[in-house]
Amino acid sequence: MSGFTCYFVDRLRRKCYCGICRLPMKDPVQIKSCGHRFCDVCLQEYLGGGVFKCPEDDKPIDYATIYPDPELQTEVMTSHIRCKYYKEGCRWVDKLQNLQSHLEVCRYDSIQCPNQCSDILSRLSLDDHLEFSCPKRIVICEFCNQEFPGDAFDLHVGNCQYEVVWCENKCGAKLERRFLNNHMRNECHKRTVKCPYCSKEFVYETLQTHQYQCPRYPVPCPNRCDPTKIPREEVDVHVQELCPSATVCCQFKHAGCTHKCPRYSMDRHNDDHTKTHLQLMCDLVQKQQQQITQLCNALYSVTQVTDGTFIWKITDYKQKFIESIYKNTEIISEPFYTTRFGYKMAASVFLNGNGSGEGKYLSVYIKILQGEYDNILDWPFMLPISFTLYDQNSDPEKRANITESFVPDPTWKHFQKPVKDVDQLGFGYPKFVSHEILKTRDFIRGDSLIIRVKTDNSQHIID
Repeated sequence: MSGFTCYFVDRLRRKCYCGICRLPMKDPVQIKSCGHRFCDVCLQEYLGGGVFKCPEDDKPIDYATIYPDPELQTEVMTSHIRCKYYKEGCRWVDKLQNLQSHLEVCRYDSIQCPNQCSDILSRLSLDDHLEFSCPKRIVICEFCNQEFPGDAFDLHVGNCQYEVVWCENKCGAKLERRFLNNHMRNECHKRTVKCPYCSKEFVYETLQTHQYQCPRYPVPCPNRCDPTKIPREEVDVHVQELCPSATVCCQFKHAGCTHKCPRYSMDRHNDDHTKTHLQLMCDLVQKQQQQITQLCNALYSVTQVTDGTFIWKITDYKQKFIESIYKNTEIISEPFYTTRFGYKMAASVFLNGNGSGEGKYLSVYIKILQGEYDNILDWPFMLPISFTLYDQNSDPEKRANITESFVPDPTWKHFQKPVKDVDQLGFGYPKFVSHEILKTRDFIRGDSLIIRVKTDNSQHIID
């Protein structure tokens, strides 16, 4: 192998390489003054840069001393080389002098697209490029038979109005794209439409089924009162309240009128039977009044205390106490019974006292009232009675209730069989508890007093 300074020859591969570019030499030249050799292209470029020295030994040269080297050129051009695209897959191997001819047909050589699309590509991919990707290729649409440049065809694909496509509603229809909008809007049985009556959306093929149930679908009045149709959901209201042909009962039916007629003639019936209706209403009112009285009595009986123990809560104590100061007001409790069929009585209090206790004490009394079972009871009243004022302390162990009791004196008029409409004070304790004691504990709490009146029923036996 020759030296690598100005050139070298690879005897094994039969290639001669330039000492400057290290590439196989096609047209070698020799500098006569120094004998160094280079490829013509490299040396011309080197000297063209204004340098007139040998690239190897820096000796001055001129163009007159540069001569072609036929021997070396013959040796170089007849050396066997591989195609420069061997890494890309080209397997061509031949003499260097045949390289240019090979490159003109080499499938791996890069060339300009013949359509002048600015792409540079190998001959191997040229066919695919010209057929599929070249933006300047001419393509004929298979649906509309129009010619398009490649870049315009890419936009045309998927939009061609003559392309046969499936309906987007998946109804199974295939038609040209130009007819698709009209089909989906007016023909497709899978399209979505609004019910013209209730405005809800349905698939077109289910719309007819819906109209058999649509609440706003117009239907005729069952009484055929008017040619105008009525929404289905309003038929019941129309028949019950508006339809002039509907048979209705007289509005006084609850009072006893049994007349029935079409609604349009009901006014005439009312005008003709005013006195009859008035008499029916009077009878109804009287009957209802009797029922109300009976119910009130029954309710009163159910809610009354009938075990002889009456718990009485007197609310708004401060206001009632002030009223009793100026008016000496007596507060009377609800009536209660000693037993279910026993004596009827009521308790009363004077918050500012009464009689000897006025101004300083709380006075309590018991009144025997006229009851429903007085005729089967024993008289005079003889059952022991006790009054208890509750201490409302939260701790049961700290409570100190005040209790007073007595046994009725049979000679007193207060315990005789009561007479109707007789107003009497009753019997009790005018000095039950002083106002000072009321303030010492929790007898008054939440602006309320709680008093218990209890009778001893163990001695009350009806034979």
